[in-house]
Amino acid sequence: MDKEVRELEKALERIWDIATNKFGLDPYPVRFEIVPSTVMYEIGSYALPGRYSHWSFGKAYHKMKTMYDLGLSKIYEVVINSNPSYAFLLDTNSLLQNKLVIAHVLGHVDFFKNNAWFGPTNRRMLDDAQTHATRLSEYEFKYGRKVVEEFLDAVLSIEEHIDPNFFIKKRRAPKDPQETTSKKTSPNSRYDDLLSSSERKAAEEKLEAASLAQSELPEKDLVWYLMQHSPILKPWQRDVMSMIHDEMLYFVPQMQTKIMNEGWASIWHSRIMRELDLPDNDHLEFAELHSGVVSPHRGQLNPYYLGYKILEDIEQRWDNPTKEEQERFGRQPGQGRAKLFEVREMDNDISFLRNYLTEDLCEELDLFVYELVDEEEWTISEKRWERVRDQLVANMTNFSFPYIEVADGDYNRNMELYLRHRHEGADLDMKYARKVLEYVFKLWGRPVHLETKVEDDTLVLHYNGEEHTES
Repeated sequence: MDKEVRELEKALERIWDIATNKFGLDPYPVRFEIVPSTVMYEIGSYALPGRYSHWSFGKAYHKMKTMYDLGLSKIYEVVINSNPSYAFLLDTNSLLQNKLVIAHVLGHVDFFKNNAWFGPTNRRMLDDAQTHATRLSEYEFKYGRKVVEEFLDAVLSIEEHIDPNFFIKKRRAPKDPQETTSKKTSPNSRYDDLLSSSERKAAEEKLEAASLAQSELPEKDLVWYLMQHSPILKPWQRDVMSMIHDEMLYFVPQMQTKIMNEGWASIWHSRIMRELDLPDNDHLEFAELHSGVVSPHRGQLNPYYLGYKILEDIEQRWDNPTKEEQERFGRQPGQGRAKLFEVREMDNDISFLRNYLTEDLCEELDLFVYELVDEEEWTISEKRWERVRDQLVANMTNFSFPYIEVADGDYNRNMELYLRHRHEGADLDMKYARKVLEYVFKLWGRPVHLETKVEDDTLVLHYNGEEHTES
């Protein structure tokens, strides 16, 4: 084992040199650790080492570990987006597998560092995640583990409903300060003299909070809105929601660039490995490993494969532009490598697919849209490449989660919460939606309403804390 580790250390130096000096990658420093499967799958299920404890992470761990034990799936590596970055290698990997994984990791870390969508990322989230875990443990000790876990259940039911543009979005302020002042106090009432000064002040503060909540609508960031404006949350609960919000913002760029990120890491691991002086008997193993990474999957898209093929196509087209492209766009031959680095810096999955998924690629990859017909069989419904591309882009929008926004935080003038589903062709799972409404009620404390569409008709789901109704 010690001999293999020393050989891996030498290979790491060689891989780093090839990646940075020959190919021009610019990753953060990376710290590699070789860990057993129990640690690997714990990190994989928690997404961040040292993160807070919750039953859903344990569920994910047992599922992933069982799949590994049965030989149905395997995680070769986990890499953390931080500075310095951390990468974990599975101790059962062969020497060649770990060499390939190291090259793959450097591609990821270069992408983390240089892609514009990762710019606002908290590079010290590992430290923050451990701080969050400590604070949550303190709340469990103070308020009870069951109380904290039930509150986490409610928050995690809506954790995906945050604003991806939170960092660049300017919070809307009232246009007219005088207008805000006028809303702070209720109009004079014939019964005002029956209220004490403290009661009048409390009523004015409640009215001011409702006015502020209304001024920011519609609001896509459901977690942030509830954290800021819920009338029932205690300080420790707002703190917990703030932690969840911060951690989800950390994961947003990874969700926005899954195809690009995996394609980028794959294209560079293949080129770096070809530069190594591998023994003859390792070439076949490498070819088998590489083809397993970048090969199509039956019944679903393989992001490694799709990203890899599009990047290869971009490089080829910019290296060998047609006469028309040279005349129309001023594109000069031999610009493929420069274009790859430009795409890596500027794009996310949506712009990547929209701009670079061509008709020829759709035909080569045999992409199509399919749907369930009469609840009996899956049928290909579209093969036109523009529609295929547009469907892929639509699937990437909002990370395939329903687009829910807060439409009214004082509905019926009773501090009720009115949510609106921006229907984009996919219906809500009604059973799931009703359960989430129950969790939102726990966070808001007042009746909750959710507007959606079913077969082009508007449907509003209501939950008042006791029963579900529809209108």
